[in-house]
Amino acid sequence: MVVLLFEGVDLLDVTGPPEVFALLRRETDDATGYRVALAAATREPVTTSAGVRVLPDLTFEEAAARRIDTLLVPGSVEVDDRRRVRALTDPAVVGWVKTLAGRSGRVASVCVGAHLLAAAGLLDGRRATTHWSTARQLADDHPAVEVDADPIFIRDGEVWTGAGITACLDLSLALVAEDFGEAVALRVARQLVMYLKRPSGQSQFSVPIEPVSTTRRMDGLRRHITQHVTAPLTVADLARHAHVSERQLTRLFKAELGTTPASYVESARVEAARNRLECTDDTLERVASVCGFHTVDTLIRAFRRKLGTTPTDYRNRFRRGPVPRRPDTPRSADGDTIHPATACRG
Repeated sequence: MVVLLFEGVDLLDVTGPPEVFALLRRETDDATGYRVALAAATREPVTTSAGVRVLPDLTFEEAAARRIDTLLVPGSVEVDDRRRVRALTDPAVVGWVKTLAGRSGRVASVCVGAHLLAAAGLLDGRRATTHWSTARQLADDHPAVEVDADPIFIRDGEVWTGAGITACLDLSLALVAEDFGEAVALRVARQLVMYLKRPSGQSQFSVPIEPVSTTRRMDGLRRHITQHVTAPLTVADLARHAHVSERQLTRLFKAELGTTPASYVESARVEAARNRLECTDDTLERVASVCGFHTVDTLIRAFRRKLGTTPTDYRNRFRRGPVPRRPDTPRSADGDTIHPATACRG
């Protein structure tokens, strides 16, 4: 297995998979396992995004002279002063990805490494994932790629793509399961204190309302929605507020935000509900009421649509402090628990 190295690469993307493969050797007493080599433009140390320097085992040219079982492609990002994340694709690295992929039995990207695969033309006509924060960038830059921002990893033929950051461990476990069987992969997962198959996808970690640059009119509409989530906020209501026709309002949302008014309003309400679930002791009935959903069932359906999970599961994962469970706790019609949480400890 060859793992690419280049300046600014994400450290965990590089070091996480080899840790998984080292545990594989320990759990199977198999000296073969995976032989991991780090390849870079030269044999000089490479400085990662964490400032840690890593020493390559071989150069790209040396790697291209051999047959590669698996090519693992990590990624790198830049973050602007508004904390917006953008995946980087160095043309020189992209060129080597394309060359080395031609020498590889399979190719796998970690996190935003998917952008490098896409730039090399390896994802055209394929379904792929990446970190949720750069999924829109991947879709916009590469229309021939079917981008799905929710799965932890996706396999499309002999091309694998992984989701964000720690998902490199999930992807590595999937490779182990593919090559050595699920029973072995499960033993490795237990050593990592991980699920072999993580419940739900990465959308539960994402931010539905991302900071994007829009016109003054749309900025005003977005503020209005955020400040009035309990209001009806129908297309007619928003059109009247913006002094445009309903048809023009729909066109504005599609052109500037890539979504519909109704979907954006739901995302705003989900974001408000996420905040209350994380930091208040509100019951689900209270959260639904103050965030514009009115009923718990509507809240649950919105969470499943937007985040692939339920409000209770979300609170249990992201709550700042334990949430007590009671045997007599009532449940909604959709089966989700309705209970008071402990006070937020921020």
